[in-house]
Amino acid sequence: MYHTNDVHSHFEYWPRISYFLSEQRQKHQQRNEAMLLFDIGDFIDRFHPITEATKGKANVDLLNALQYDAVTIGNNEGITLDYEDLNTLYENARFPVLVANLFHKDGTRPSWVRPYSIIPISDAFRIGVIGVTAYFAESYELLGWKVAPPLEMLESIAAEVKKQADLVILLSHLGIHEDEKIAQTMLDIDIILGGHTHHLFPEGKRIHDTLLCGAGKYGKYIGVVKLEIEESDRTYEALATVVDAESFPNSERMQRTLSIWEQQSLAKLEAEQIVELKEDLPLQWFSPSPFAKLLASALKEWCDAEIGMVNAGVLLEPLPKGIVTRKDLHRICPHPINPCKVQLRGAELKEIILQANTDRMKYLQFKGFGFRGKVMGQMVYDGVEFEMEREEDGAEYIRHMTINGEPLNPEQLYEVATIDMFTIGNFYPQIQHAPNKKYYMPEFLRDVLAWKLANQK
Repeated sequence: MYHTNDVHSHFEYWPRISYFLSEQRQKHQQRNEAMLLFDIGDFIDRFHPITEATKGKANVDLLNALQYDAVTIGNNEGITLDYEDLNTLYENARFPVLVANLFHKDGTRPSWVRPYSIIPISDAFRIGVIGVTAYFAESYELLGWKVAPPLEMLESIAAEVKKQADLVILLSHLGIHEDEKIAQTMLDIDIILGGHTHHLFPEGKRIHDTLLCGAGKYGKYIGVVKLEIEESDRTYEALATVVDAESFPNSERMQRTLSIWEQQSLAKLEAEQIVELKEDLPLQWFSPSPFAKLLASALKEWCDAEIGMVNAGVLLEPLPKGIVTRKDLHRICPHPINPCKVQLRGAELKEIILQANTDRMKYLQFKGFGFRGKVMGQMVYDGVEFEMEREEDGAEYIRHMTINGEPLNPEQLYEVATIDMFTIGNFYPQIQHAPNKKYYMPEFLRDVLAWKLANQK
């Protein structure tokens, strides 16, 4: 049994994965052994032009080509595509999509989803496979879906599956902490193939009688579970390992396929023109610049807020004058990050501005929370003005802060348009814990940028 998770459209490893799994399939067939292959979600990521141009359909073709037996979805499938794109994503899939906790808003299950699948390995032994995805309730609701708390429904589903199967496997895009909880409390689940938190278990992890597995991220590792089944008394032994994709040669055929798809995808994105710029839009990561200021202004307008606030690092390159296409905006702003509006007291806003202005935040390098760039960069504002003053110790301090021309009022509530990354990650606790937030979906930052560029006066 083999599993992948959190590939995130990192196709650089896919030709090696393709070679390895195709070779293994041949070996198992020659030995008359059963082979199962699962993906645990976040296989797509719209940072890659192939995924962006095909809305993930090419990713499904890749899974078809390697004959996956079942997949579940991650948040990148679930909440970075609009309703219709997700609803049609798997229309050509040759495998079941298992998501026990995903529903239409009316509570019915989508036609392309099953809660579980029963796979007969032989006349005497059956494996039950359940899929669950992370509980991002508000985001799913904004996109027209309903996602249920997985732990609340999983116990009864596992009991139902256990009646039909000798071994129960969970495809869990919930993360390691939830997986550990499940292993401690749900005795009907035998093996958990995990993802979401990108955890790597080179030899698995056992909690009670449950085996937990995880294969890291980006397809660098492939998870392997060797099952020795004793059909006479329907017992089994499971041994978990991972293999490093870098140790295999490339499938040249798959490499050619991906190369052709990428050329076609880039051409498709380039064909969609947004605007013709009369002047360059310069960008600086560590000081205010016109391009970052434009994005802050776009967020403020899009969210109908008093203030726009965004870090310059979300823009990867400046925009030269001339024709701007979807290809340019995707290259420059590849993140699956949505706009959001948050209410902050003046005193909280001041704290954020002071913290954002430190070198620690400006030069912070990180990955995750949708961010696909290199460094946080300078925070840039529309609606906030302040003067900098350098003290004798050499440190810079902010003086005379105004909001839309008026002195900042520490007790006043301000509506701030910013990015959802700040509400998820622990960058600014004031934003993360703010009680009033409004998310704008399914548009990404690059969509807001396209709108602003096309509608500039």
